[in-house]
Amino acid sequence: MLQNAPFDNLSLPELVESPIPNLLLYFHTVSRSAQREREREMDPKAVKSTLSNLAFGNVMAAAARDYQKELLSQDKAQASSSINQEVDLDELMDDPELEKLHADRIAALKKEAEKREALTKQGHGEYREVTEGDFLGEVTGSEKVICQFYHQEFYRCKIMDKHLKSLAPRHLDAKFISLNAENAPFFVAKLGVKTLPCVILFRKGIAVDRLVGFQDLGGKDDFTTKALEVLLIKKGIISENKEDEDGEDDGCHEIRCRSVRSSFNPDSDSE
Repeated sequence: MLQNAPFDNLSLPELVESPIPNLLLYFHTVSRSAQREREREMDPKAVKSTLSNLAFGNVMAAAARDYQKELLSQDKAQASSSINQEVDLDELMDDPELEKLHADRIAALKKEAEKREALTKQGHGEYREVTEGDFLGEVTGSEKVICQFYHQEFYRCKIMDKHLKSLAPRHLDAKFISLNAENAPFFVAKLGVKTLPCVILFRKGIAVDRLVGFQDLGGKDDFTTKALEVLLIKKGIISENKEDEDGEDDGCHEIRCRSVRSSFNPDSDSE
């Protein structure tokens, strides 16, 4: 055992050869190594370098995970594309339900075209002036007819002419005509026309409603075509046309809220 071994009386050569100094030298070397390791661990640069290495490692790991996810997504997209490409278009065209839908659509378009052609032959689609002799045939020849009784010298009759002319091509379901009140005294008296402009609405040859002057259009000359259209739709003489909107919304709310009246308007032009 080396513990408690006396070495005070040893000579220098004996001290050097003694195992005790070698052991002390070993412990000294180990202690210095541990101290340098602790100093290195406490060095800010070394710590920063270690943290940077760790962060870089985390970034690389995240990048590897993202790359793996992207590869999986691409594989799924390719698989889906392959499935879609396998659909046989010829088989799709031979589907009975699809053929029936196609046939029904063609039949509906053909029926609509025939209807439009028949209405056009009856004088629908344009605003025309008729004579007193033709008036009865025009009114009874179509289910719905809009006729303005006018005077060629009245300014407000010309305003109504402009709006009716604009609406006629857009509403084939009704016939738009005009009749000179001066040249049709019989029907003026028969229908009780006292104020111009007067627009009478006919359904199956029967006068069902009328617009006297501009009283249902705000009582002013600057009403819009859209306002007149909304009023006529409300009265049921024309149908709403969703495919054709001219964006003229002025006065529409007022027309919807206004009650339908047929009383005399003293501000209108008269005979």
